[in-house]
Amino acid sequence: MTSTASSSIDPADVERFSRIAAEWWDPNGKFAPLHWFNPVRLAFIREQALERFGRDPAARRPFEGLKLLDIGCGGGLLSEPMCRLGFEVLGVDASERNVATASAHAAEQGLPVTYRVATAEQLLAEGAGPFDVILNMEVIEHVVDPGEYLRTCAALLAPGGLMIVATLNRTLKALALAKVGAEYVLRWLPAGTHDWRKFLRPEEVRGFLDGAPVEVAGPFGVAFNPLSGRWSRSNDTDVNYMMTVTRPAA
Repeated sequence: MTSTASSSIDPADVERFSRIAAEWWDPNGKFAPLHWFNPVRLAFIREQALERFGRDPAARRPFEGLKLLDIGCGGGLLSEPMCRLGFEVLGVDASERNVATASAHAAEQGLPVTYRVATAEQLLAEGAGPFDVILNMEVIEHVVDPGEYLRTCAALLAPGGLMIVATLNRTLKALALAKVGAEYVLRWLPAGTHDWRKFLRPEEVRGFLDGAPVEVAGPFGVAFNPLSGRWSRSNDTDVNYMMTVTRPAA
């Protein structure tokens, strides 16, 4: 699989995540860092979507009637809470094992999340969507051609829609903390999970979408506090950050 009309996915990364797919929902397993990270990600997504679509923050399911695509959904750690908030959710991943894990877990929870093995390029070629919200979380640093991939995802966005991109900054601080520290010192992640050379600076993410009919905002930083063991929003974008991509309403 290379950067073609059918896939921009790096097969080595797909295989790496497939080998540990059964551990997605173990809060103490190999995906524990994502479980720690999830509260701040979910809060940011909810906040941005509430503002974008003018929904009632007090509503139990404020996003009824909106379609959401979770691209690179893994085991469904974001897809499931998005479904609970009222979105009609499609989660896609290039790994069959990830999709099998996500599907089984959603069924156990009685959640009507639709999962399938697919890539952004396949969805666009099939005429899928458009989607009101696209979650592009910790995926872009794993693809072959991040610019083409991001433009493909943006093309799946509905008029008035919102895409949230989360990734890692290509800084020496990120190399020390997110690569060496997380993988080899603290062993939070399996060795080889990330390639620092694929980390992206915010200006690169913004540049990928130059000329596309979208508006890009951010970066919005997030940081880990080792004393509290929690992630929180931060002005520090040197390691982890998020950006929003919005398409003007028609």
